Amino acid sequence: MVNLELYKVFYSVAKHGSLTKAAEELYISQPAVSQAIKQLETQLGAPLFIRKHRGMELTAQGGELIFGSVEKALALLESAENTLKELNESATGTLRIGASETIFKYVLADKIVEFHKLYPRVKIESISEISPKTIERLKTDRCDVGFLNLPVTNDDGIEIKGSIAYLTDVFIAGKQFNYLKGKPLSIQDLKDLPLLLMEEHTVARETFNHYIASHNVSLQPAVEVDSWGLMKRLVAAGMGIGCIPREYAAHRFVDGSLFELNVTPAMPVRSVGVALPQNAKMPYSLRMFLKLFEG
Repeated sequence: MVNLELYKVFYSVAKHGSLTKAAEELYISQPAVSQAIKQLETQLGAPLFIRKHRGMELTAQGGELIFGSVEKALALLESAENTLKELNESATGTLRIGASETIFKYVLADKIVEFHKLYPRVKIESISEISPKTIERLKTDRCDVGFLNLPVTNDDGIEIKGSIAYLTDVFIAGKQFNYLKGKPLSIQDLKDLPLLLMEEHTVARETFNHYIASHNVSLQPAVEVDSWGLMKRLVAAGMGIGCIPREYAAHRFVDGSLFELNVTPAMPVRSVGVALPQNAKMPYSLRMFLKLFEG
């Protein structure tokens, strides 16, 4: 078996032509250097150096024959180490980010722009998927980081590293329901209104179902949708009352096409979390991207 340390000692002695200088470079004692050279000579079955008054000189039939190959091999190993070091200490390469289209638009877009300005050498690959598919990508090394609507079912293949944004679900309406603007409403009052909800088996819908169940109320949607964009368009067109994170509808409140209903009690706050593959080591670029969400 190749003992890399012995070859490092050999190369240092050959490069400096001195046991003393090799010992200083390698931070070991001179006797340890001598012992390493003897061990390598025994292993190879040939003398590698001739000791002269000016120092150590490579033998023609031993040291000189292997010096070039050893130098190239150590250079390749150093290059490999530097590649990994660069990955861990500089922002380069590709960062694969998985999230839903809505999370990209309302939570990540500004941070991605900011990150690109700071680290233009990093290529960003945006992978738009629903949370279950993002989780599968994380588990099969097709994604470096996922941003998920929490909570999610426990999965041994991923780690949730915390939340980077909070979402407050509210009820919204368009101009056709202006008579409700500012009016105090209870959950029971919603029974008399057409509801637009996200489809079943989404985190948003499960949150809504838990909310009404915790208050012993049964509500059925008049329309189910598969995107927040569609919900906002339908609500603005007067089809009914929507339930959406305030953060995703704020721009519609500003332009007046939608308004928030005064429903009590309020729905619980939920969050967008960071998910990583189980036991994965974060490259420098990912650490720097996540740092943008701190504070």
